[in-house]
Amino acid sequence: MKATTRYCLIASTGLALAACAGMGSKDDGTSFFVTSTGSGKGADLGGLAGADRHCQSLAQGSGAGGKTWHAYLSTTDSGGYPGVNARDRIGRGPWRNAKGAVVASSIDQLHGANNLTKETTLDEKGQLVNGRTEKPNMHDMLTGSTPDGRAIVGSGDSTCSNWTTSGVGAAMLGHHDRQGLRDDDASKSWNSSHLSRPTKEGAPGCSQVALQGTGGNGLFYCFAVN
Repeated sequence: MKATTRYCLIASTGLALAACAGMGSKDDGTSFFVTSTGSGKGADLGGLAGADRHCQSLAQGSGAGGKTWHAYLSTTDSGGYPGVNARDRIGRGPWRNAKGAVVASSIDQLHGANNLTKETTLDEKGQLVNGRTEKPNMHDMLTGSTPDGRAIVGSGDSTCSNWTTSGVGAAMLGHHDRQGLRDDDASKSWNSSHLSRPTKEGAPGCSQVALQGTGGNGLFYCFAVN
């Protein structure tokens, strides 16, 4: 009788552990979020690969790690390698936030009449991200992209050396809350509002301090590819 009881307890414990493991890897349907934290090194994300790993890690921690996650970031031509368009690396959609709201059903809608607002552009935990009317303001999102999600062609830096530096340079930023200093398209753009810039004290444009100075925190968008 004691042996039978011991066996049942062991079996029950094993089932409970298996259930817990399953809960940890359960996919909750989230396929879009803003990172709750950045790299801590300004726009130096370790390149696209490092940014993707950050998206994957945050998704894993919030129960959505069963998908493949990519950062919404463009890169420019460098060292013989062609640039990458953010829109070409995030799948086809639809994309849902952590609350289940669809923010866009396709690439075209994402870069057109989407449902991205401060209330729907949530982090991986389903939390709101501070906007322009709150302190600290963190509405600037790293993108390096044009309004239609493509790499910016030109002589100036728009990706902080393809997301590998926290020093001299600049990154194109979008406003997740769709608000800015003016009532124009750029101020309301979620992915292409303005470039980062050095601080008056001399901190370079790709540094954490500079990103915070214009209303950001080195955050960026993550999308599930599959």
